[in-house]
Amino acid sequence: MGGMGAGMICLEGTGALSHFSLRHQPQVFNEPVTFAAVCVKGRAPEANVARVLEGPVPGWKLFGQPGSGNGAAGSAFGLPRFRGARFRARFPFATVTLEDRDVPLAVEFTGWSPFEPGDADHASLPVCALEYRFTNRTGRPLEAVFSWSAKNFMATGSNPQGIKPAPGGFQLWGAAAKDRAWEEGAFVAAVDDPAVQVNHAWFRGGWWDGLTMAWNDIAAGRCFARPPVSEGGPAPGATLFVPFTLAPGQSKTIVLRLCWYVGTTNLRIGKDAKDAPPVEGTYKPWYAGRFPNVEAVAAYWREHYARLRANTQRFSDCLHDSTLPAEVLEAVTANLTILKSPTVLRQADGRLWAWEGCGDNSGCCHGTCTHVWNYAQAIPHLFPALERTLRETEFGPSQDARGHQTFRAALPIRPVEPDFHAAADGQLGGILKVYRDWRISGNTDWLRRLWPKVRQSLDYCITSWDPDRQGWLREPHHNTYDIEFWGPDGMCTSFYLGALQAAVLMGRALGDNVSGYEELLAGGVRRMESELWDGEYFIQKIEWKTLRAADPTKLQSMVGNYSPEARELLEKEGPKYQYGIGCLSDGVLGCWLGLVCGVGEFVDREKVRSHLRAVHRYNLKHDLTAHANPQRPAYACGAEGGLLLCSWPKGGKLSLPFVYSDEVWTGIEYQVASHLILLGEVERGLEIVRVCRARYDGRIRNPFNEYECGHWYARAMSSYALLQALSGARYDAVEQVLYLAPQLKGDFRCFLATAGGYGLVGVRRGKPFLEVRAGQIPVKEIRYEPARD
Repeated sequence: MGGMGAGMICLEGTGALSHFSLRHQPQVFNEPVTFAAVCVKGRAPEANVARVLEGPVPGWKLFGQPGSGNGAAGSAFGLPRFRGARFRARFPFATVTLEDRDVPLAVEFTGWSPFEPGDADHASLPVCALEYRFTNRTGRPLEAVFSWSAKNFMATGSNPQGIKPAPGGFQLWGAAAKDRAWEEGAFVAAVDDPAVQVNHAWFRGGWWDGLTMAWNDIAAGRCFARPPVSEGGPAPGATLFVPFTLAPGQSKTIVLRLCWYVGTTNLRIGKDAKDAPPVEGTYKPWYAGRFPNVEAVAAYWREHYARLRANTQRFSDCLHDSTLPAEVLEAVTANLTILKSPTVLRQADGRLWAWEGCGDNSGCCHGTCTHVWNYAQAIPHLFPALERTLRETEFGPSQDARGHQTFRAALPIRPVEPDFHAAADGQLGGILKVYRDWRISGNTDWLRRLWPKVRQSLDYCITSWDPDRQGWLREPHHNTYDIEFWGPDGMCTSFYLGALQAAVLMGRALGDNVSGYEELLAGGVRRMESELWDGEYFIQKIEWKTLRAADPTKLQSMVGNYSPEARELLEKEGPKYQYGIGCLSDGVLGCWLGLVCGVGEFVDREKVRSHLRAVHRYNLKHDLTAHANPQRPAYACGAEGGLLLCSWPKGGKLSLPFVYSDEVWTGIEYQVASHLILLGEVERGLEIVRVCRARYDGRIRNPFNEYECGHWYARAMSSYALLQALSGARYDAVEQVLYLAPQLKGDFRCFLATAGGYGLVGVRRGKPFLEVRAGQIPVKEIRYEPARD
C-alpha cells in the first residue's frame, strides 16, 4: 500500500503491517509496533475478549529474524490474536478475514491506496487506508471498542520527537538533527467516527511499560482521551479508540486513514556532466511539491476519500472482470505492486525515476536502467504520460552530443557524465519504446520534438557497434547481463533490427529520409536469418581478434581484470562471458519488444517461433535438483522449476559463459511466455507462467515480490505483456484503430488501458467489442482477426 514514489506499507496475509518504507528507501525488515485491536465487553471486565486484529504470527518471524534471538523484545507478537486468517488480493485491494471461535464478531478488513490508470497524481499520494468491518454473529447485543495503536516509529535517534493531535486521530512526529533535514518525518492515523477518543500519551517508563499499559487499557475495554504530554520526556506511543454497539446481525465499518510526509531526502546519485550547468540539491518527492506538510496530506485524504475509493474500485473491478486464465491475471496483478514499492521514485516536477529493484535497506542499481526497464510493460499503458518522461530523460539529459546514452539516469534528473559504455539493448530498446509511446499517446508533436535525438542515438549505435554497416552488432556491446558480447548475436541484433524498423516507420511519418536505415535493416535481416541461424535457434558468433575493439583484457568492463588463468582461457575460448552456440532465452528479445511496441515483425516469423520452441524445450525445467547454478540460486533451485537463461543442448558450453546464464529470472520467463503466446503457442506460454508462479505461492516466497537483483524487481513487469499476448488487443491513438488479434478462441474479455481511458475488450457472441469503463477511447475501426484453428 502507498503511492508511486511516495513510500510503502505492506499488508501481510495475517493482517499485520510491515515493511514500513516511508523515507524514500526500502526498509524491508522494518516492522514497528502498530496494531489494530478489538475488545468485546463481557458482563464483567474479566469476561472481556480482546484480540489484535491479526492472525497468528508466522513461525519465520519468531526465529531467525533480526532480534529474535533475544525474544523479539518490544514487539507486539505476544499479544492475543485471532486463531486464523484468510487473505484475498484484488489489486489494489486486499481483504483479510479473521476467525476465532472465542470472539463473537465476524471480522474482515480491506487495505488499499488510490490507483486508477491515467491518474498518476492520485496514484502518487503518500496514503493508504484500512476499512474494518465488524458483524455481530450472536443473538444478543454486543458492546465493543476498536482501537489502533502505534509506537512513535517516526522518531530518529535522539532527535526531538512527539505525538501531536490530528483531526480524528494522532500524529507521530520526529524532528531532524542539525544539517540532516531528511530525518524529519510525520505520520497521521485518523478516523471520521464522531465517538473517537485519543490517548496521545502512552505511559512513560522503562522496559516494556508503555506497550504493557497500552494493552491493559485495550483489554479492559477502556475508551478515553488523554492530551499530548506537556512536560517531561516524550510519550512513546498513542492509541485511538472507537466504541460501538451492535445488535444481533448488525455490522459496522470503521475506516482508518493513514498518511505520511518525509519531504526532504539526502538522495543524490550520478556524476555531474563536466560541460553542463550545475543542478543543485537532492531528490524531492512529487508529493512534497504538491503539499507543504502532513496536515495538508491528511486533509486532502479525508476530503477526497470517497471519490478516490470509488475510482479505485472502478479500476479494480474492470481489471478483474476478465476471462483470461487465472495464472495470467495473477502474474499481471501481483507485479503491479512494484509500482507501489520503493523501486519507483517520482520527482517533484512529476518525472519518473527508478531503481532496478530494492535491497533490504537501499535501492538496488540506480537510474531507471534502460536495459532492465525495456521489459517493463505496465507503466506505458497504465500511466503513459509518466512513461514518456523516461524517454525524455533518456534522449535528453542522459544523452550526450555524440548520441551516447548513459543507461543509468542521475538523481535528481540532470545531465550525467558518460564514464562507461552505452548499453546496446537499452539504447536500441529506447528507440522502439519511443515508437510505442507515440502510438499510445497519439502525440505526433512529441515525436517530432524527440526525433532528432532519436536519429542521433541510432547513428551512435551504428558507428559504435556496426561501423562497417553490415546490419548486425559486431563490436563488443554492453547489455543487460552486465557484460559485453563480442561478435554478433541474435539477442542484441534483434534489438538493432527492431530499432531500425521503428526508425523507418517514425521517419516516414515525419517525412524524413530514412533510406539508409532501410538498407541496413534489409541487410541485417538477411545476416541474422542466415549467419546467426543454426537451423533451430539463433546463436552468437564469438569474434574478438578481427574486430576494431581493443584487446578484451584492456577494454573497460564490469568483469574486472583478466587473471593469468583467464588470459589462458581467452586464447582457448575467446572473451569471458559469452554464450556462443547456446540456446538463449532472450535470444530474440528485440522481436518480442517489436511486437509489444506495435512495430511489428521484422525477422522471419517461423524462425522466431522455432527459437522460442527451442527455449521452451531446452530451458524450461520442472525440477532443478540436478542443475548446477554457482551464481545466484535463490531465485529457483532444488525441486523447483524455472526457465533457465541459457542452455547448451548441442554442446559447446563455455567454461565461463555469461555470468547469470544458470539463473532463473521471472522477467524473462514472462517475456518468453508472452512471446510464445503472441505467435500462437498458447499452451507452451501458459506452462512457463504456471511454473514461475508456482515458486511464488506464498510457502517460500512472497507472492507479491518477485525478486531478481533486489525485491520488487522492475523486469517482472514484463508480465503485463501477457494481456496483449492473449487478447491481441493494441490501441493505436494515431490512427484511432483498435487492433484485435486474439490467441484465445471463442468469446473472452480482457482489460485494456489507453492514454485516454480504460475498459474491457474482447469477443462477445463471436463479435469484437470495446466497453469503455472510464475516460474516452475514440475508435474509428476495430480490425479484428479471429484466432486461428
